[in-house]
Amino acid sequence: MANKYFDLIDQTFYFPQSGFDLENGYLTFNNIPLIHLIRKYGTPMKLTYLPSIGRKIKEARNLFSRAMRSQGYSGSYQYCYCTKSSHFAHVVEEALDHGVQLEISSAYDVDLIRRLYQRGKLDKTITVVCNGFKPIEYLRAITGLINDGFSNVIAVVDNAHELDYYDEHVVGKCKVGIRVATEEEPNFEFYTSRLGLREADVLPLFRERIKDNPKLELHMLHFFVDTGIKDSLYYWGELKKAVRLYGALKQESEQLHALNIGGGMPIRNSLGFDFDYKYMVREIVSNLLEACEEMEVPEPDIFTEFGKYTVGESGATIFSVITQKQQNDSEMWYMIDNSLMTTLPDAWGIGERFILLPVNKWQHDYRRVNIGGLSCDNSDYYNSEIHESQVYLPMNKPEDTEPLYLGFFHTGAYQDNISGYGGIKHCMIPSPQHIIIDLDDEGNLTDRILHPRQTAESMLSILGY
Repeated sequence: MANKYFDLIDQTFYFPQSGFDLENGYLTFNNIPLIHLIRKYGTPMKLTYLPSIGRKIKEARNLFSRAMRSQGYSGSYQYCYCTKSSHFAHVVEEALDHGVQLEISSAYDVDLIRRLYQRGKLDKTITVVCNGFKPIEYLRAITGLINDGFSNVIAVVDNAHELDYYDEHVVGKCKVGIRVATEEEPNFEFYTSRLGLREADVLPLFRERIKDNPKLELHMLHFFVDTGIKDSLYYWGELKKAVRLYGALKQESEQLHALNIGGGMPIRNSLGFDFDYKYMVREIVSNLLEACEEMEVPEPDIFTEFGKYTVGESGATIFSVITQKQQNDSEMWYMIDNSLMTTLPDAWGIGERFILLPVNKWQHDYRRVNIGGLSCDNSDYYNSEIHESQVYLPMNKPEDTEPLYLGFFHTGAYQDNISGYGGIKHCMIPSPQHIIIDLDDEGNLTDRILHPRQTAESMLSILGY
């Protein structure tokens, strides 16, 4: 009977698969020999593989351009990177190197735009889609960008009062969008998203406040489904409502040209992940084309705001198992050298699944385990994968001199922002060191430390000691 961990994975999934393979018994991630990094830098360790970012951007562009070309779609496709998924300079600058536009959410995002401009990473023609609720600081920052000559800032109206500020403070014309609130899925705690305007209010707002205002031009209709892009009656229903509203607005607005369908393109969170990207993109384009032909309006330029899709699969987080504890007859705990709830907060907060694989010991027998973090919180654990109710990992042997190393993969989006990387952590457990992996001009892997492991001094300074 095959009881080795390799046999379990080989029998359950197709393995090796894109991004994951074995080399001399050790796991590789995008051809990165993880064991070499572990021996060089130690654990816990976060890593970002920069070439993954450009690859995802190219894949999405190819999907949309081919679907649009094959169906005779006349609009263009614009790929926006959603900065809130990861604000790190190495991520945003890598995305900008591949010609993306940007979507932002706060006043401090505008400071980020200005810093990138000062560093020569973007120019004033870049499209900046300004989303989110807008306190006075954010309104002031957006207006400042426009008045400083950033010619393609689109202020997406989330609340009608925003128009008063732009009307009063923008010098010249202000390009605006309108976000329409989507209806949520039946199992949600509320019926309609708090973000955006009610569908019934969009046309009246345009007619009363924008249509005949010489300072305001409507350029974009924006909608976003919180549960993401997926092949469901709910998603297609919300998309069709948005396209029909776009058509009604376009019949009265010469400047309107863009439909922003937001983000939500899924990424691999399991070795068994199965999502037909080509089909979904083709159907999105087909739905837009069909609705526009029925309403006799030109097809809109399609904007997407892919954040998690852009950067999620570039990230990995590596831990060591520092001890194991048999707490009863059936529960074995593998205790790791950091906190799960502070390093991978989505796993704790929303039950997010990541690809979990050991780096070593693939030829050992496997067992069912729970993974425990270092903090004293009862919720600091991980005990379920996308394909099973329990986690299976290699067993440690008494004679082993090398600890078991565990990798959580495709963790590049949101985890650092939500956890407050480098800030105060529960039980003062430090943020892991962060390693950047890239390719040099000859295609060889390079690695460097972006941030070393967080020190006690940095935490104590924040705390006022």
